[in-house]
Amino acid sequence: MATVWDGRKGTEEPAAAALASEILSRADRDVTFMVHLVGESQNLLVRHFVVFIETELAKRGISYGAHPLLRPFIETHARELTDFVLKGIGLRHQFGLQALEIMAGDPSRLLRVDLWDSLESHINDAQRQFVSGVGGLQRILVQIETDT
Repeated sequence: MATVWDGRKGTEEPAAAALASEILSRADRDVTFMVHLVGESQNLLVRHFVVFIETELAKRGISYGAHPLLRPFIETHARELTDFVLKGIGLRHQFGLQALEIMAGDPSRLLRVDLWDSLESHINDAQRQFVSGVGGLQRILVQIETDT
């Protein structure tokens, strides 16, 4: 017989609105905004790393003609190097919610209201997504039990 995990036995799950409020009550220490480069800047980085990798491999006598899978290898590694740079930039340049509100001159804290709306909406979406797929999970668990 299957056991049901209930880590919060005896308590009700907070509604999305209550959870969003609880998260935002910690916003000054827990909410940060990160710099994220998009669009042409990402493409510039990828192209740079493609040329860089091609040059380094050419110095070692490795060329496209000799290796048919070299192009996908180079493109994959160029994207990985780009992701490394982008994540590093984002982690290095974070702004707390309170600092961003001060910079934006948002004394009425409209940014927090907008963030609250987004949190509530995404929490509800995540819950709906889970509920819509829980039947498949149940079938997998039943199959595992019958196989053992």
